[in-house]
Amino acid sequence: MTVGLADIEAAAARIEGAVRKTPLEHSRTLSEICGATLVLKFENLQYTASFKERGALNKLLGLDDAARQAGVIAVSAGNHAQGVAYHAQRLGIPATIVMPRATPFTKIRQTEVFGATVELFGEDLSEAAAHAETLKDARGLTWIHPYDDAAIIAGQGTVGLEMLAGDPDLEVLVVPIGGGGLIAGVATAAKALKPGIEVIGVESDLYPAMSQILKGEPPQAGGTTIAEGIAVKQPGRITREIIRDTVDDILLVPDDAIEQAVLMLIEIEKTVAEGAGAAALAAVLREPERFAGRRIGLVLSGGNIDSRLLSAILMRGLVRNKRLVRLRIDISDQPGLLGRVAQIIGDAGGNIVEVYHQRLFHNVPLKMAELDVVVETRDPDHVQRILDAVRGAGHEAHLLSSDSGAEIA
Repeated sequence: MTVGLADIEAAAARIEGAVRKTPLEHSRTLSEICGATLVLKFENLQYTASFKERGALNKLLGLDDAARQAGVIAVSAGNHAQGVAYHAQRLGIPATIVMPRATPFTKIRQTEVFGATVELFGEDLSEAAAHAETLKDARGLTWIHPYDDAAIIAGQGTVGLEMLAGDPDLEVLVVPIGGGGLIAGVATAAKALKPGIEVIGVESDLYPAMSQILKGEPPQAGGTTIAEGIAVKQPGRITREIIRDTVDDILLVPDDAIEQAVLMLIEIEKTVAEGAGAAALAAVLREPERFAGRRIGLVLSGGNIDSRLLSAILMRGLVRNKRLVRLRIDISDQPGLLGRVAQIIGDAGGNIVEVYHQRLFHNVPLKMAELDVVVETRDPDHVQRILDAVRGAGHEAHLLSSDSGAEIA
């Protein structure tokens, strides 16, 4: 089963008006950082905050009346679930979504809000899929696969059509890979419209299943990643053949690079991307020499990130950039000295967030105390000025490592 440009163009006409043509914008700051011209496709601005609704809608619109009346079923713990649920509700098609029992409550609730019946089953997607297969056969439902379906691939390929229509001068497209539906569609459209364009896929280094399969290796993927949207152990059979023919290379990125890309998109572009959605930027940031001087289209595939995870990324970013630091200060154990130290830090422009006053631990001399102070700062130079001010007042002061508590300065 193949997918061609005509299929993608037909999908674009079919979903016109029901799926947003998301912005395609040049990022001046990210371009300066990477030494290339970066053009971002903001699929995180779809109504369900993901490209997934393109393929889901295209598939749903292709169903006959009998299939629509019987209903559809899908397995997903994330974006595919919401895309199917939302458009099935719009079209009056009953939808059942099977999710693993451990799916976060917010994702379950959001899928139900879009009108789907959610069934929780199994410990992972494999067990959920087996249960969904049983339900499909018993109830006569139509399976809506998240990626390994020609109609799904064609729908996702409309992202590529829009990118080249919006910026025909693009030289490279960088696209995340999970099951492969997005990049298979995008690469098919892009290579048909502009054969010389380069298409590069990006996988999490913990889930390099597509790379391994294309090399003839058995897929060995697993582990905890913030890019759960591309954490796929078994990519599609249809998608892998399309990718083999149309994708020029696949890059692997670690979680720390993805985390940094999420943070940069928030701070620079003021846009929220989930881990999978930031993977393309992570790849460019990690290998800038490969992309230097070229005009690159990056697909920000989705923005559904857990609030607690996003909060942690923001705080860890402050620590990494030394905008939130821990200082250890030795003081004599006497009244009023804690306040005077706080005044010194405040006068130097530091904002104290937390204070730990220790007399009994860390082998502190009997008449001394240790202050561990968490301080908000502007940048590493500001940290040094605060340390100099504290030391200038006669106190030993050190910057502590954020992970071990060891003294580093």
